[in-house]
Amino acid sequence: MTVISVEQDTDALTLTFVAEFSADVDRVWQVWEDPRQLERWWGPPTWPATFTRHDLSVGSRSSYFMTGPDGTKAGGWWLVTAVDAPTHLEFDDGFADENGKPDDSIEPVKATVTLESIGDKTRMTTLSRFVSLEQLEKMVEMGMEEGMTLAMGQIDEVLSA
Repeated sequence: MTVISVEQDTDALTLTFVAEFSADVDRVWQVWEDPRQLERWWGPPTWPATFTRHDLSVGSRSSYFMTGPDGTKAGGWWLVTAVDAPTHLEFDDGFADENGKPDDSIEPVKATVTLESIGDKTRMTTLSRFVSLEQLEKMVEMGMEEGMTLAMGQIDEVLSA
């Protein structure tokens, strides 16, 4: 996998990751669709994810938690808002408490994933939209940029399985 670019746009309140994979669009879509494959890359290497619920249909929720090296668990959820398989996915991505209940004190990030065929490869663009500059800065401070870059580095291993 090659991360082509990571762009933080403070005016547009976005963080965009562009990567290319040596697999076709359908295969890369499977990595998003199958929770067991998704678990193998969604969290950074030292914070693996476990999905307890996952469905990529509009209106559905996915629930997950990531486990840190010391056993600390950080919960999260998605609300799927748009799907055009196998090329487009949109979801709200939020934090959850230890019981998986959404944490309403933190606004969710709006994520858009686009997969496009580039010859025999797939280009994946992941765009995250924030509600404020403060939210964008806080998420970057919490390691979102580094974490997503590391997580995307794990997709090639999943694709080759």
